[in-house]
Amino acid sequence: MSNTQTSTEIKSQAGTLSVRASTVPLVPTGALDKYEHIDLTPVIGREYPNVQLTDLLKAENADELIRELAIIVSQRNVVFFRNQDIDIEQQKLLGNKLGILSGRPQSSGLHIHPKDPPSQAPDPEIHVITSKANKKKEYENEGDISRLASREWHTDITFEPVPSDFAILKIHTLPEIGGDTLWASGYEAYDRLSPAFAKHLEGLTALHSAKKFKLFADAEGFGIHEGPRGNPENVGSELQAIHPIVRTNPVTGWKSLFVNKIFTKRILELTKDESDATLAYLNRIVADNHDLQVRFRWNKNDVAIWSNTSTFHTVTRDYGDELRQGDRVVSLGEKPYFDPASKSRREALGLKRWFDL
Repeated sequence: MSNTQTSTEIKSQAGTLSVRASTVPLVPTGALDKYEHIDLTPVIGREYPNVQLTDLLKAENADELIRELAIIVSQRNVVFFRNQDIDIEQQKLLGNKLGILSGRPQSSGLHIHPKDPPSQAPDPEIHVITSKANKKKEYENEGDISRLASREWHTDITFEPVPSDFAILKIHTLPEIGGDTLWASGYEAYDRLSPAFAKHLEGLTALHSAKKFKLFADAEGFGIHEGPRGNPENVGSELQAIHPIVRTNPVTGWKSLFVNKIFTKRILELTKDESDATLAYLNRIVADNHDLQVRFRWNKNDVAIWSNTSTFHTVTRDYGDELRQGDRVVSLGEKPYFDPASKSRREALGLKRWFDL
């Protein structure tokens, strides 16, 4: 199937959005089938143990291979590659190609993190993931920080009006032991909902906010990067957006839960008490169900690529004062939308929903 999707107008409570045609999900061609791979759980995660991403970028049919990779990442949520030689510029190239070849809007590029102003970062399109940042908590009230390890489940940059479709992280500095990352499937989280509750949520929207980044920037003595941050709509210092609670992944056409502990603050159509109770339950679905998660133990120069459209992740902070550091590229997609005609993952694959097992 060729990547010739047209733009479609989807009506939602968040407005009229110009998006990839959700009724025509991309179909894998089998271009990567010749490479050895391992599915790490039934619902999430795949590893290619002997593939160099640089070889895919340099191949004669590079676009075909990377388009296929974008589809597989979108279906499996997260894909891992061991001991990669990919450099920063190639990482950025791959991030852009994943989005472009899977049909992202032309207005989207690579994200610039708001608390990494260009004057502070050698390359604003690279966000350095480092344990050093976690030692500076002056901008937070320590008494308000949960001590549960599950507190950090999130999806990247959902506070932006146009959030991420794909992220690529290469870890190059590791503690001797510890620092694993966990990912969870938003598709499977949706499929854990009863049909009645799922139908109720599909009409709701939520506020996502990252005001803590401004507090951080103020505490550190520099301002928020006001943009544009990879898309003309990602501007200003407000750092908040409204998105549907259930969104359709434009690559797969599957429904996914789209709220997270870090950035989702309020369901707008409910009272505060109703919103708090609903978000607490939805967050528990992600954090408490280890059978919709995959855990990855990093080695030096490993790379993870995941779909922020339909995936949650969190780090395991069990390494004390040791340094853990890597480089992340975040591609932007389109404004999240919900298409009532879309299917859940299990429905699309002809599987029973967990609720019916």
